[in-house]
Amino acid sequence: MEKIGLAWWKKALVYQIYPLSFKDSNGDGYGDLKGIVSKLDYLKDLGVDVIWLSPVYQSPMDDNGYDISDYDAIDPIFGTLEDMNNLIHETHQKKMRIIMDLVVNHTSDEHIWFKEALKSKDNPKRDYYIWADEPSDIGSVFGGSAWEYSSITNQYYFHLFSKKQPDLNWDNPELRNEIYAMINRWLNKGIDGFRLDVIDLIGKDVKNKQLSDGPYLIERLQEMNDRCFKHRDIMTVGEMPGISIEKAREFTSQKNPLLSMIFQFAHVGLDEVPGQGKWMLKKLDLLEFKEVFESLQTKLYQKGWNSLFLANHDQPRAVSRYGNLAYRKESAKMLSTVLYGMQGTPYVYQGEEIGMTGVQFKDIHQYKDIETINIYNIMKNQGFSEEMIMESIYAKGRDNSRTPFQWDDKKNAGFSTGKPWLDVNPNYIDINAAFDVKDPSGVFQYFKKLFSIRKKYDVFHEGNFIPFMKNHPELFGYYRFYGDEKVLVIGSFSNQSLEIAIPDQIQECLITNDSRVKVGNKMTIPPYYTCILKIGDELHAND
Repeated sequence: MEKIGLAWWKKALVYQIYPLSFKDSNGDGYGDLKGIVSKLDYLKDLGVDVIWLSPVYQSPMDDNGYDISDYDAIDPIFGTLEDMNNLIHETHQKKMRIIMDLVVNHTSDEHIWFKEALKSKDNPKRDYYIWADEPSDIGSVFGGSAWEYSSITNQYYFHLFSKKQPDLNWDNPELRNEIYAMINRWLNKGIDGFRLDVIDLIGKDVKNKQLSDGPYLIERLQEMNDRCFKHRDIMTVGEMPGISIEKAREFTSQKNPLLSMIFQFAHVGLDEVPGQGKWMLKKLDLLEFKEVFESLQTKLYQKGWNSLFLANHDQPRAVSRYGNLAYRKESAKMLSTVLYGMQGTPYVYQGEEIGMTGVQFKDIHQYKDIETINIYNIMKNQGFSEEMIMESIYAKGRDNSRTPFQWDDKKNAGFSTGKPWLDVNPNYIDINAAFDVKDPSGVFQYFKKLFSIRKKYDVFHEGNFIPFMKNHPELFGYYRFYGDEKVLVIGSFSNQSLEIAIPDQIQECLITNDSRVKVGNKMTIPPYYTCILKIGDELHAND
């Protein structure tokens, strides 16, 4: 496949596919690899350069594929290894690339390594996992203790996530060698890189309770880079919710990049009560939101690289979380403009491009996500009301964004001819790709135009970042400038009209979600309005 050039991923549009929910080709209710192949033209039309494929490895599906039992096999739910090879081939034929999810902090408890490790303390695979005679007080991300007792050897094994996801012992060089060999086997098949799941945890020191960004993280990333990534034309993105912006800059530095970019999560916890976890909600403070993005933009500028996202398979639907469903299309367009006008590689989570919303199932039994079910039971036992628990799940539950893709208004939203593994959002009758793609004012066509503009102007990839009306509580605005190119990005987070003054020479409106608004130095903008303005030579940043 022809190379796009040095650091091609800096200008790429990445589209995340959650395979279980994307497209089912055989009517069993589960999305699969052949279903993805059938929709490659849809992705190409949007302007996608890279597909990020969530796990399709063999798995008992305790955590929807993030519990891998065989790294070299494809789970029959998704198809065969031949289907995977065909997806790689067809993606490349359409001049797109594909990266896979790589989960190496933990495996499934059904992986052969763990089955062997369970047998005895002197088994050769015992040290591939983390064991203790007595559990510490470290808690699992999914609730409860991070230690599970094994009666066979009278010890506890460590699992930061589900008890069916035992953590690997990265202190063991033999384990690391096996992982690197597996990574290289996949790269040799022709994939174009990896998204590395919770990779900040591989440097942990469990004994001293140093988990995220642990003492061995840099040396292990360096070793992985040297053994697998360094001399290949690939893209790597590390999921690192627990590291600082300074560390993000270090890991993605142009001098010695250990990763192409990272997922930094500072912005996705701002609607939570600090220190009380993701389920304790508070109203988003836009000033805090803007401050986080300003920090990311200025501290990583020309020193590292950023990833631009609001949603993924672990996060709620962006338009439900940050927008207003009474202004769904306006919100979806505004959020994309404000986000993708910044420096970094843009990520679209499947369905964002048509303005899909979060689901609100009435019955807890309709939810499939292990984290959601666990927290429901925990909060119930702690005495929280059903109403408050469900309010938290509606806001932050992972199944919020995992409902099947809404292709059309036919049965099961065109996702499957069989019963879907997870119920379809009932609003598919009105919100679906078939309607939206044909709508000139739809979200899809807006996304398509926005990404075309991003690729046309270097200012979005290379430009500096200066806030505009920084202290406004309902407006997110900023300048980008690079050489002769200068733009002003504006997005309203208000459900009311706003009066704004623009102290610049306006040359052109590159894109807007409401062409009825007269662009000028004094503007009255409607709820959730957005635009990108090309401006003149003189720049007047406005606080």
